[in-house]
Amino acid sequence: MSDSEVVCALVFLALIAHEIFKRVETYSIGAHAALLLGPPALASPLLVHSGHHILRSIFNTYTTYLGALAAFTILYRTSPFHPLAQHPGPLGCRISQWWMACVSWSGREHLYINELHCKYGDVVRIGPNELSIRDASAVGPIMNIAKGPQYVGRMLSDGVQLPLIGIQDPAKHSRRRRPWNRAFSAPALRGYEKTIARRAQQLLEALERCTEAQEKVVLGKWFNYFAYDFMCDMAFGGGSELLREGDANNVWRILDEGMKVGTLLAHVPWLGVYLSHVPLATGALNVLIAHCRKLTIQRIERGATRKDLFHYLNDEDISDSGSIEKPPPRASEPALRQLTDDGCLVVVAGADTTSSALSSLFYCLLTNPETYKRLQAEVDRFYPTGAREDSDVFNTKDHRDMHWLNAVIYETLRLFPPVPGGSQRQVPRESGVGVIAGKTYIPPGTAVWAHTWSIHRDPRNFTKPDAFWPERWLLGSTTLPSSTTPTSTSDSEAAESDSLQDSKFVHKEDAWMPFAHGPMNCVGKNLALLEIRMVVCALMQRFEMRLLEGWDAGEYERNFRAYLVATRPVVPVRLMLRSV
Repeated sequence: MSDSEVVCALVFLALIAHEIFKRVETYSIGAHAALLLGPPALASPLLVHSGHHILRSIFNTYTTYLGALAAFTILYRTSPFHPLAQHPGPLGCRISQWWMACVSWSGREHLYINELHCKYGDVVRIGPNELSIRDASAVGPIMNIAKGPQYVGRMLSDGVQLPLIGIQDPAKHSRRRRPWNRAFSAPALRGYEKTIARRAQQLLEALERCTEAQEKVVLGKWFNYFAYDFMCDMAFGGGSELLREGDANNVWRILDEGMKVGTLLAHVPWLGVYLSHVPLATGALNVLIAHCRKLTIQRIERGATRKDLFHYLNDEDISDSGSIEKPPPRASEPALRQLTDDGCLVVVAGADTTSSALSSLFYCLLTNPETYKRLQAEVDRFYPTGAREDSDVFNTKDHRDMHWLNAVIYETLRLFPPVPGGSQRQVPRESGVGVIAGKTYIPPGTAVWAHTWSIHRDPRNFTKPDAFWPERWLLGSTTLPSSTTPTSTSDSEAAESDSLQDSKFVHKEDAWMPFAHGPMNCVGKNLALLEIRMVVCALMQRFEMRLLEGWDAGEYERNFRAYLVATRPVVPVRLMLRSV
């Protein structure tokens, strides 16, 4: 064959490879190698026979083939023939997932996407085959779509074994969720209350020691310790004593660094598959996964000493005596890998989210003194210190009647959702059928986000969306009372508050989605709310708090980062014991 014929053949093979990649989503390294390296490897000897040097032949064939493949890919992704061509978005997003991967490294992906929505509208193309949607009416349909591939990258997985949160097959997700549902049922939650109370009491004692030493207190650090210790108790039956011993092993540094790497790999999941075969290639993410798997294996080998999470996930709650109702039979017993992957989910999704929510909540309270006083008065009403025997602050029976507490929690989770981006979904490619979400048609193979941060801060869903205003959760009218205006998180917002009086009140609770919606929502929602309520009541009853003098409260929102779970800035405070 002549050189020109070899080049034409390589370009034609590149076109075929492009068509295969376009139609088939695979994480098989062998398949990638065959499509990317095979054709030029076969063509190189043909150029050698034509008199070219072997190294030059290899260079020319690979450059021609891969260059043509890249050109076909870019042309298709930017062409009017692409299924998402009608949706606006930055050119970099249309061309490659690497654009958003680089944005995510800064931790400001949630702000960037919100800016894109403000510029382009409710539907934005944030990847070659990926959309972000801000339309609240699309939330329900999107949350019923299968999970997206982001956890293939985050968990350095091959896409076959994933934790519950990442399972893409809805039927498999439903089967795997059954033991989780038992683990987070109302009876199971009551069984965890004593453990939460014990750890919350440890938190109080640790903070009391700080007040005695007149130390500056960084609330986030202590919330980290509390949340991690409790999740180890709840999931593995113990194994952590950060509240007592401190974080000598840098558990939280590993968690934070691992989440940063995992967030980048979520955008390029194939790279996570590749790096899973390279020891130490992903640094902290590998350490994080190994740490979680070690805890899980130790728990499984030790067996249950109490009814912890793995008591349910390992089906230890299913006895031959029939003391509980057995779930539908499984095809096989849970594999060790399945359990260890779920162990990673427990630590990250359980500890980090709760700590983030608590940090944001006290930041909001301490920057809004009237809200703080009102909440403390409600806590005192239900848990008057030393007034009666049933005033135990860890007794949860009155939580449902503490309307202001719940309003503060809901408003905090609206303003600062622990997972600002939300949950990725993907219309199955093999189905050949798209999905209508609100006003948007989502083609097969498209990944899509109902972007939590943008939906929560959309004025069409919530009046004055950037303001911290718990009252919105207690109002039932459609017009704002003249005496009720939101407290702003910024001076510019405060200057505009007068315009709210007698205006239309907008409050769409179905647009509130810190725990997602639908059959694949956050299974641990009720446990997280239980932890938050108990800790908030305990701290408000025991301490008076104020922000550290000279600290710029604006730093919190400016430095709020999102790496799957929000990495929050410090909230430095002074604590004083309240008089009995």
